[in-house]
Amino acid sequence: MRTDVLRAVPKQPANAERSVTLLGATGSVGASTVDLLKREGKRYRVEAVSANKSSAALAALARQLGARFAAVGDPACYGDLKDALAGTGIEVGAGESGLIEAAERPAEWVLGAITGAAGLKPTLAAADRGAIVALANKETLVCAGDLFMRRAAAAGATILPVDSEHNALFQAMSGSRREDVRRVILTASGGPFRTTSADAIKVATVEQALKHPNWSMGPKITIDSATLMNKGLEVIEAHHLYSLPSDQIDVLVHPQSIVHSLVEFCDGSMIAQLGSPDMRIPIAYCLAWPGRIMGPAPRLDLARAATLSFEEPDLARFPALALARRALEAGGAAPTVLNAANEVAVAEFLARRLNFAGISALVEATLEAAMSRNWTSEPKSVEDALSVDHNARLLARGLLPEIAAKAS
Repeated sequence: MRTDVLRAVPKQPANAERSVTLLGATGSVGASTVDLLKREGKRYRVEAVSANKSSAALAALARQLGARFAAVGDPACYGDLKDALAGTGIEVGAGESGLIEAAERPAEWVLGAITGAAGLKPTLAAADRGAIVALANKETLVCAGDLFMRRAAAAGATILPVDSEHNALFQAMSGSRREDVRRVILTASGGPFRTTSADAIKVATVEQALKHPNWSMGPKITIDSATLMNKGLEVIEAHHLYSLPSDQIDVLVHPQSIVHSLVEFCDGSMIAQLGSPDMRIPIAYCLAWPGRIMGPAPRLDLARAATLSFEEPDLARFPALALARRALEAGGAAPTVLNAANEVAVAEFLARRLNFAGISALVEATLEAAMSRNWTSEPKSVEDALSVDHNARLLARGLLPEIAAKAS
């Protein structure tokens, strides 16, 4: 059974009303999706929305969108959400079970944008019932990619990539035979430290790392962009989405963020997807697929853009990219360990308990320790993947004092 990106044609016409659920409705991807929904009027009906802790924002959003169900990930926020939606007729849930219920509600299209490993079970629940899943949660594929894609294929689900790079690949491959693909090229902006010296990068501040030159994103993904771990995670995602080995997935730094990714075919042809650096473009493509809708993103003016440049990533200054590829090639649960350690490292950096150089150092130390302990066997279930994730986080936190001291 094929387990790469599925392209089943929806049963209803592309212009018919589509019911949607937003998992992670209050994050940056969720906000961009909400903007598109509001512009499209009655073309979409919102079944369910979810957030992690923002009960007030979630309640307001549920009212605005006319959602039938709202769930908050933090059980402690259940009372606030319930009070805020009292008398509206909107049903309320909380905790992991509430998020899973949101995913299982009868919506044809589900946005999977819950950040971190917490998004794995709800996103899988949507795939298991054969929904169209617009996947914005990297961890779903990084932590349990083989498992997720197998289950999605078995259920007849359609997986649409929301990340701008993977969405670009999806569009560039459209209408072509997969066996004709020679390689894919993911583009990276290079982040805020593209031209910064190695010594300066080591002591970069949180404020400097959060100043992305092109994209407006949440703090976690912005730091990942600064280390290039974000691109490493995307290499792993591309492997699962398109059934490609590591040596057919390349990365180029493209500072203008206009060419979002490229596909090279066996005859030497290359097809790229271009657009302004606005997440509403790939989200709109997923939201209307297999059709398109009018989007509000700025139109690309190539004459004004003038120059499109590309360069090889510097793995000496940005070792996270090489670490991610190493985890992919090791296989099994190595990517799960990589992701868990990175989440711990980024949180510690944002809390100013670990310097910038320490992010990659902690990830590398955790990955090496887990592999030496044979913790990287392929997860057979979601519970296996989450167990590896949990143990890797404990391992990373145990290594933190030593790495923080060395990196300072």
